[in-house]
Amino acid sequence: MVGTIYKNNYNVNSIALKFKGSSVTYGQLDKAVVGYASYFKKLGLKTGERVILSCLNSPEFIYSYLGVVRNGGIIVPLNLLLTMEEIAYMIKDSEAKFMIIHPLILQKAKLTKESIQNALGINVIVLDEELENSISEVATEGFEDFLDEKAISTFLYTSGTTGKQKAAMLTHKNLVFNAEQCNLGLQAYADDIYMCVLPMFHVFAFTACVLMPLWSGATITIIETFQPKEVVESLVRDDITVFMGVPAMYVVLLGASKNNIAFPKLRLAVSGGAALPIEIFRQAKEIMKLPVVEGYGLTEASPGVCFNPPYGVQKEGSIGLPIPYVECKIVDEDDVELSVGEIGELAVRGENVMLGYYKQEEETKKTLLDGWLHTGDLAKKDEDGYIFIVDRKKDMVIVGGMNVYPREVEEVMYQYSKVKEAAVIGVEDKLRGEYVKAFVVLKDGEVCTSKELLQYMKERLAVYKLPREIEFILSLPKNSAGKILKRMLKEK
Repeated sequence: MVGTIYKNNYNVNSIALKFKGSSVTYGQLDKAVVGYASYFKKLGLKTGERVILSCLNSPEFIYSYLGVVRNGGIIVPLNLLLTMEEIAYMIKDSEAKFMIIHPLILQKAKLTKESIQNALGINVIVLDEELENSISEVATEGFEDFLDEKAISTFLYTSGTTGKQKAAMLTHKNLVFNAEQCNLGLQAYADDIYMCVLPMFHVFAFTACVLMPLWSGATITIIETFQPKEVVESLVRDDITVFMGVPAMYVVLLGASKNNIAFPKLRLAVSGGAALPIEIFRQAKEIMKLPVVEGYGLTEASPGVCFNPPYGVQKEGSIGLPIPYVECKIVDEDDVELSVGEIGELAVRGENVMLGYYKQEEETKKTLLDGWLHTGDLAKKDEDGYIFIVDRKKDMVIVGGMNVYPREVEEVMYQYSKVKEAAVIGVEDKLRGEYVKAFVVLKDGEVCTSKELLQYMKERLAVYKLPREIEFILSLPKNSAGKILKRMLKEK
């Protein structure tokens, strides 16, 4: 079960978490999680009820997450970059009863517990000293752990190709099984010290930087946000052995290495969230002397699917081999498996694959066919079984490891009174993988600037979804059926 995942291999006195100079043992972690779970139960949280979690990287994020699911609730982690409009949609769609929020988020947004409760119509729990006092007063004796591994533990929202957010439903078994799979695939150990600087609300971070090390009884050094100087200092000072990051982070680490900063304890560096540029992969191996492992996953698979073997053959530009107990195949439009070297859609099967999308039966049927998760990514296999992502079947843009679907951005632009037509594409970016670019056709007689349009969009979209570049054009290229030809925009 997710809420007790650390009970597999843990030692009560071993260090589970490190954060801002303090340490938490596995015994203290268990006590905290049981305390949170008992408190939520006292508040009236029932099995299957959804709980929104808006929290910075911290021990409290882990206590809240594990406490909710250990009590049978379903956790709904929020991307901290979302707007109030986007948050309100997720609360309504998930039918959440409670919202847990970090006080620094309230402070930054200049909001109060009461203002959120009134605006969003939800019970708000603030992770402050008052809460800690309340939890300490709750009796935990006789608390019974939730034990149904087939039950849903987590809703993770992902944008749809239609622009509508949808919740991938992950069960306890999905997440625990994937943590075990990643542990086997990456050859992790109990004496490893992980750094978790990726945002915990992202499934890559939570499975690979939290659940996997907890499953193996390792230590997690928690960093709130990616501040290059702090990360480099921690890698050296805290004897980090395993680092997980997106490609943009490796550019920073390479810069540090060129300045004669060494990371002697760092034995494994994992890259995910976006394609790792081959040049960065080469430099990391040559300069940092690390077995850099590029992997692949998606929210719907909890997320781990493939990794290049840490101590085996690694192939440039490849996402590697399927992790243990995951099957992958390449299929054509008729769902027929293709031969070596042929390009088709990557399909995945395993116990880590989601149950489906919440209240989205049609989307679920399209994505899960005969037990296979259709990823929407075009790929090919070589004669050794290594998989190479060739392109995305969907129009998704990956900005710093975050998924951005053009349709969602386009819908917002279409709402602006001066916009006649809009199309969004991804443009290659060496640091963040890609950035969003928009092409806009204005209505006759209208005049608009990029600054004006962006100001309108900022109130409706998270920052990472906003176009870095807006190009105003007279018309969009289309085929005979009126469909916009984005490939021609990419060639501009």
